[in-house]
Amino acid sequence: MTLDDLIVQFDKALRTLTLPAHSARTVPGESLQEQELTETENRLSAALMRVNHSGEICAQALYEGQALTAHNASVQQALQKAAKEETEHLAWTERRIEELGGRKSLLNPLWYSSSFALGALAGMLGDKWNLGFLAETERQVERHLEQHLQRLPQQDHKSRAILEQMKSDEANHATTAVSQGAADLPQPLQRAMQLASKVMTQTAFWL
Repeated sequence: MTLDDLIVQFDKALRTLTLPAHSARTVPGESLQEQELTETENRLSAALMRVNHSGEICAQALYEGQALTAHNASVQQALQKAAKEETEHLAWTERRIEELGGRKSLLNPLWYSSSFALGALAGMLGDKWNLGFLAETERQVERHLEQHLQRLPQQDHKSRAILEQMKSDEANHATTAVSQGAADLPQPLQRAMQLASKVMTQTAFWL
């Protein structure tokens, strides 16, 4: 890891945290008509999308950190491809938050820095563990998205379309990681990841 690498990563962090994200794909549900939500439903949808936006901040940082310290070029490419799609997810959730009149998490800089450090550490452990960390992260995110799909107001079709496409993408990332030789993470580490995710999601719901 060189000084130039760190400068590039610092620039990416600033861009992720301060500039609007862009998507090469059409935003899922863009053509759907906005349905009227009650004030309570609107607040719930905005809070859930804020959590998912923070999750994408974490994912962006995590995969950048993993790619930076990955040993194998093909593993780096897989991580960078995942990070690129997470940038699209970032753009989708950011736009939906704005449409709902909500706000992004005040703690996004903390989520980014801690996730980047965790990703860099995972990459240092070796490629099979790096890929295993990617696969397990995506499995947990997929389950998290399923829970949010169940909590969304039924008539919030636009948010639902975004989360469904995100869920499909995360499943593909996990499948790719497994196909490239991901190791199964020990149960204690999986539980620790679940606990960290729970702290982030519950905090981002309010902050």
